[in-house]
Amino acid sequence: MILDDVHRGINKNKKRKRIGRGPGSGHGKTSGRGHKGQGSRAGNSSHPTFAGGSMPMVRRVPKRGFNNRFADTVVVVNVGQIDAVFEAGEEVTLEALATKNLAKGRFDLLKVLGDGELTKKLKISAHRFSKSAVEKIEKSGGEMVTLPGKTPVAQKQREARAKKQAAKS
Repeated sequence: MILDDVHRGINKNKKRKRIGRGPGSGHGKTSGRGHKGQGSRAGNSSHPTFAGGSMPMVRRVPKRGFNNRFADTVVVVNVGQIDAVFEAGEEVTLEALATKNLAKGRFDLLKVLGDGELTKKLKISAHRFSKSAVEKIEKSGGEMVTLPGKTPVAQKQREARAKKQAAKS
Protein backbone atom coordinates (compact mmCIF):
# COMPACT_ATOMS: atom_id res chain seq x y z
CA MET A 1 0.00 0.00 0.00
CA ILE A 2 1.33 3.40 -0.98
CA LEU A 3 0.21 6.01 1.57
CA ASP A 4 0.19 8.99 -0.76
CA ASP A 5 -1.84 6.94 -3.25
CA VAL A 6 -4.80 6.39 -0.85
CA HIS A 7 -6.64 9.62 -1.57
CA ARG A 8 -5.47 10.16 -5.13
CA GLY A 9 -8.35 10.91 -7.51
CA ILE A 10 -10.80 11.72 -4.71
CA ASN A 11 -11.97 15.32 -4.87
CA LYS A 12 -14.06 16.66 -2.01
CA ASN A 13 -15.50 19.49 -4.09
CA LYS A 14 -15.59 18.45 -7.73
CA LYS A 15 -15.59 21.38 -10.15
CA ARG A 16 -18.56 21.61 -12.48
CA LYS A 17 -18.21 20.73 -16.17
CA ARG A 18 -17.76 24.00 -18.08
CA ILE A 19 -19.24 23.32 -21.48
CA GLY A 20 -18.38 25.21 -24.67
CA ARG A 21 -15.16 26.82 -23.45
CA GLY A 22 -12.86 25.90 -26.32
CA PRO A 23 -11.04 22.77 -27.50
CA GLY A 24 -8.61 22.72 -24.55
CA SER A 25 -11.41 22.03 -22.09
CA GLY A 26 -12.35 18.73 -23.73
CA HIS A 27 -15.96 19.95 -23.90
CA GLY A 28 -15.61 22.53 -26.64
CA LYS A 29 -17.05 22.66 -30.16
CA THR A 30 -20.11 20.35 -29.87
CA SER A 31 -20.22 20.68 -26.05
CA GLY A 32 -20.73 16.98 -25.38
CA ARG A 33 -23.75 16.75 -27.72
CA GLY A 34 -22.05 14.84 -30.55
CA HIS A 35 -22.58 15.58 -34.26
CA LYS A 36 -26.01 16.21 -35.78
CA GLY A 37 -29.12 14.25 -34.77
CA GLN A 38 -32.02 15.03 -32.48
CA GLY A 39 -30.00 15.31 -29.27
CA SER A 40 -27.67 17.93 -30.75
CA ARG A 41 -30.43 20.46 -31.43
CA ALA A 42 -31.70 23.10 -29.05
CA GLY A 43 -35.08 22.45 -27.44
CA ASN A 44 -34.67 18.70 -27.64
CA SER A 45 -36.75 16.70 -25.20
CA SER A 46 -38.00 13.17 -25.74
CA HIS A 47 -40.49 11.17 -23.71
CA PRO A 48 -38.82 9.06 -20.99
CA THR A 49 -40.35 5.85 -22.41
CA PHE A 50 -39.33 6.64 -26.00
CA ALA A 51 -37.17 3.78 -27.25
CA GLY A 52 -35.75 5.28 -30.46
CA GLY A 53 -38.61 4.22 -32.72
CA SER A 54 -38.70 0.58 -31.60
CA MET A 55 -41.77 -0.67 -29.75
CA PRO A 56 -41.59 0.79 -26.22
CA MET A 57 -41.41 -1.55 -23.23
CA VAL A 58 -44.71 -0.13 -21.93
CA ARG A 59 -46.49 -1.33 -25.08
CA ARG A 60 -44.60 -4.64 -25.30
CA VAL A 61 -45.67 -5.88 -21.86
CA PRO A 62 -48.96 -7.81 -22.00
CA LYS A 63 -51.83 -6.32 -20.06
CA ARG A 64 -54.58 -8.37 -18.48
CA GLY A 65 -57.60 -7.76 -16.36
CA PHE A 66 -59.22 -4.60 -15.10
CA ASN A 67 -58.39 -2.41 -12.13
CA ASN A 68 -61.31 -0.39 -10.87
CA ARG A 69 -59.91 2.87 -9.48
CA PHE A 70 -63.27 3.78 -7.98
CA ALA A 71 -63.84 0.54 -6.05
CA ASP A 72 -64.06 0.72 -2.27
CA THR A 73 -61.00 -0.57 -0.40
CA VAL A 74 -62.14 -3.15 2.15
CA VAL A 75 -60.01 -4.09 5.17
CA VAL A 76 -60.77 -7.45 6.76
CA VAL A 77 -60.39 -8.42 10.42
CA ASN A 78 -61.03 -11.92 11.72
CA VAL A 79 -63.05 -12.70 14.85
CA GLY A 80 -60.04 -14.63 16.23
CA GLN A 81 -57.79 -11.55 15.92
CA ILE A 82 -60.35 -9.40 17.75
CA ASP A 83 -60.64 -12.05 20.50
CA ALA A 84 -56.87 -12.11 21.02
CA VAL A 85 -56.48 -8.32 21.32
CA PHE A 86 -59.61 -7.07 23.13
CA GLU A 87 -60.78 -7.72 26.70
CA ALA A 88 -64.30 -8.88 27.58
CA GLY A 89 -66.93 -6.10 27.59
CA GLU A 90 -64.78 -3.74 25.49
CA GLU A 91 -66.17 -1.84 22.53
CA VAL A 92 -64.53 -2.64 19.17
CA THR A 93 -64.59 0.48 16.98
CA LEU A 94 -62.60 1.58 13.93
CA GLU A 95 -60.40 3.77 16.14
CA ALA A 96 -59.80 0.95 18.63
CA LEU A 97 -58.82 -1.42 15.80
CA ALA A 98 -56.43 1.20 14.40
CA THR A 99 -54.74 1.70 17.79
CA LYS A 100 -54.32 -2.08 18.20
CA ASN A 101 -52.87 -2.29 14.62
CA LEU A 102 -55.62 -4.55 13.24
CA ALA A 103 -57.04 -2.10 10.67
CA LYS A 104 -54.03 -0.30 9.20
CA GLY A 105 -53.81 2.36 6.51
CA ARG A 106 -56.55 4.08 4.55
CA PHE A 107 -59.73 2.16 3.74
CA ASP A 108 -63.38 2.75 2.95
CA LEU A 109 -65.02 -0.29 4.55
CA LEU A 110 -64.23 -2.69 7.38
CA LYS A 111 -65.45 -6.29 7.18
CA VAL A 112 -65.40 -8.75 10.06
CA LEU A 113 -64.79 -12.36 9.01
CA GLY A 114 -65.47 -15.50 11.03
CA ASP A 115 -62.01 -17.10 11.14
CA GLY A 116 -61.03 -18.17 14.68
CA GLU A 117 -63.07 -18.36 17.86
CA LEU A 118 -64.75 -15.61 19.87
CA THR A 119 -64.93 -16.35 23.60
CA LYS A 120 -65.63 -12.85 24.96
CA LYS A 121 -68.74 -10.70 24.94
CA LEU A 122 -67.88 -7.71 22.74
CA LYS A 123 -69.70 -4.86 20.99
CA ILE A 124 -68.25 -4.82 17.47
CA SER A 125 -68.77 -1.92 15.05
CA ALA A 126 -68.05 -2.54 11.35
CA HIS A 127 -69.47 -1.87 7.89
CA ARG A 128 -69.94 -5.55 7.00
CA PHE A 129 -70.09 -8.92 8.74
CA SER A 130 -69.76 -12.38 7.20
CA LYS A 131 -72.41 -15.02 8.05
CA SER A 132 -69.96 -17.07 10.13
CA ALA A 133 -68.84 -13.93 12.00
CA VAL A 134 -72.48 -13.07 12.81
CA GLU A 135 -73.05 -16.60 14.17
CA LYS A 136 -69.91 -16.49 16.36
CA ILE A 137 -70.66 -13.01 17.75
CA GLU A 138 -74.26 -13.99 18.63
CA LYS A 139 -73.06 -17.29 20.14
CA SER A 140 -70.65 -15.45 22.46
CA GLY A 141 -73.42 -13.04 23.50
CA GLY A 142 -71.84 -10.07 21.76
CA GLU A 143 -73.42 -7.21 19.89
CA MET A 144 -72.97 -6.00 16.30
CA VAL A 145 -73.27 -2.42 15.08
CA THR A 146 -73.44 -2.00 11.30
CA LEU A 147 -71.84 1.31 10.29
CA PRO A 148 -73.10 3.22 7.23
CA GLY A 149 -70.81 3.24 4.18
CA LYS A 150 -70.03 6.17 1.93
CA THR A 151 -73.13 7.85 0.49
CA PRO A 152 -73.25 7.43 -3.32
CA VAL A 153 -73.00 10.65 -5.35
CA ALA A 154 -76.33 9.94 -7.11
CA GLN A 155 -78.11 9.74 -3.75
CA LYS A 156 -76.59 13.06 -2.62
CA GLN A 157 -77.72 14.67 -5.89
CA ARG A 158 -81.25 13.28 -5.41
CA GLU A 159 -81.43 14.68 -1.88
CA ALA A 160 -80.13 18.09 -3.02
CA ARG A 161 -82.73 18.18 -5.83
CA ALA A 162 -85.54 17.27 -3.41
CA LYS A 163 -84.40 19.95 -0.96
CA LYS A 164 -84.31 22.54 -3.78
CA GLN A 165 -87.84 21.65 -4.92
CA ALA A 166 -89.12 21.78 -1.34
CA ALA A 167 -87.66 25.28 -0.97
CA LYS A 168 -89.29 26.38 -4.25
CA SER A 169 -92.81 25.32 -3.29
